[in-house]
Order: sequence, then C-alpha cells, then structure tokens
Amino acid sequence: MRQRRERSVFLEAMGSQAELLHPKVREYAEGPGGAEGERGVVVGEGVFRVAGSRFGRLNLIARPFVGPELLMTCFGRNVPFLVRNEQSLTPDGATKLTATRVFCFEGGEQRFVDELFVGPDRGTLTNVLGGAGRVELRLRCSATDRGELVLWSERAWLRLAGMRIRLPSFASVSVHVLHGYDERGGLQTVAARVRNPLLGTVLEYEGSFDAWPE
Repeated sequence: MRQRRERSVFLEAMGSQAELLHPKVREYAEGPGGAEGERGVVVGEGVFRVAGSRFGRLNLIARPFVGPELLMTCFGRNVPFLVRNEQSLTPDGATKLTATRVFCFEGGEQRFVDELFVGPDRGTLTNVLGGAGRVELRLRCSATDRGELVLWSERAWLRLAGMRIRLPSFASVSVHVLHGYDERGGLQTVAARVRNPLLGTVLEYEGSFDAWPE
C-alpha cells in the first residue's frame, strides 16, 4: 500500500489561490517537503527590524492562562532571529507544520511556537499557539495582487482543562501576517502584528530572512 505523503498546509488550504503567489513565496509555502510534501525541516535566519512587545514584563500576568513560548517580555530593534519549520503527520493522518521562532534580544533568547493545520473550510487554517497549545485561532489565507501570502484571524478560542472556550472580542486578539519576497535582497520578508481591541498591539515583528532545507 502506498504510504500517504504530507502536503503543504498552505497549498492545501489555498487551492488554486496558491498559483497567485510569487514563485519564491510559493516555494517557501510548500514547506520542508516541497510540492510533494515529504517530511522534512526548513530553517531560516535573519533580522527583525522591530520585534517583541512594548508591554514588556506585564505580559507575564497572562502566562498562567496561555502558557509558555507565546508572549514576549522584550521589545527591540534589529533583533536577530532563527526559525525552524518542521512538517509531519499527526496520528490521524493530517499534515502539521510546527514553527519555532527564536528571538535573540539583548536580554536573552525568547521563543514563539505555533502549529498549523488545514482548516475546516476552503482558505482557512487552524493555528494552535504556544508551547502548551492553549490558544487556537482560525486563520484565513489568501494571495495579494503582488503575490504575497496574507493571513488574518477570524476567531479565537482558549483551550483549558479539556474545554474549548470561544473568546469574546474584547478578550481576543486579531492576527495579521504578510509574507513576501524582496527581489533586490533575495530574501523572504514577513510582517506580523497581534492586536487586542482594548490594549492595542501586544506582539509584532517585521524583517527579512534566508531559508534552506536542514
């Protein structure tokens, strides 16, 4: 029997929309296994022009609820970072993309971890955030006229003690990510912002990086 092979969560969710992506953005979106989706790892290294949270250590208040490897307690400029994307299959045969980002602030390293799965509807992804996987987002993904990959959140849940609680808008966050390609520099680009309706921007990062198979 032929073994099932993983397929990029982005390509599967986007369908024909993926054809509109810039070739280098599509190549990155294909993931570690390429178009065929074989298991693998892609690593990247670059610099964020800005990164972190301006709320600093106040974010520790929320850590007991959302868990580790999600909230940032530093903010900086020209912050070196590393990213590791690993594509694999879940026990039930679904494709999973796990991204681990390491922000190298002057005060020390901080990590942001998330997992992506193909969502229940065309053009959607399920995004599970943090090392404890307590925050879940429903993301919409599409291509812009310039071939960028754009992601934005539609809903958010908190997963605690076996419960999945839909968050009201005032307690939720909205996420917007724009992934493109810098032709002049030959680098992938990313700009991400996480906002709360009451607090404003709680996490942001923007910069460029190079990526290659591990």
